[in-house]
Amino acid sequence: MTKKIANGVVHKVPIDLRKALVSDIDLLEKWNDLTQLARNEWICWTISVKKIETRVKHIDRLCFEVNKGKRRPCCWPGCNHR
Repeated sequence: MTKKIANGVVHKVPIDLRKALVSDIDLLEKWNDLTQLARNEWICWTISVKKIETRVKHIDRLCFEVNKGKRRPCCWPGCNHR
C-alpha cells in the first residue's frame, strides 16, 4: 500500500524525509495534517543546509518535533522561495 505524503506549497518532500515519514504512521498522519505552508517551511528548513550531517539532524529534529505537536520550525526566518 502506498502512503500519501503531502507536499509543501513550493517544495516537494525529498526522498530522505519521505523515508523518515513513512517509517512512522503517527508522524505521517501529523505531517499530512499540517498546513501546506507549514509543510513547506519544514521542507525548506531541512533542505537549506549545506552539510549532509546537518540535514540528517534536521530530519531527526523535524520527526521529533512534529510528533510532539510542533507545527513549524523554531527560529527559522521562513522559506524565501515563495
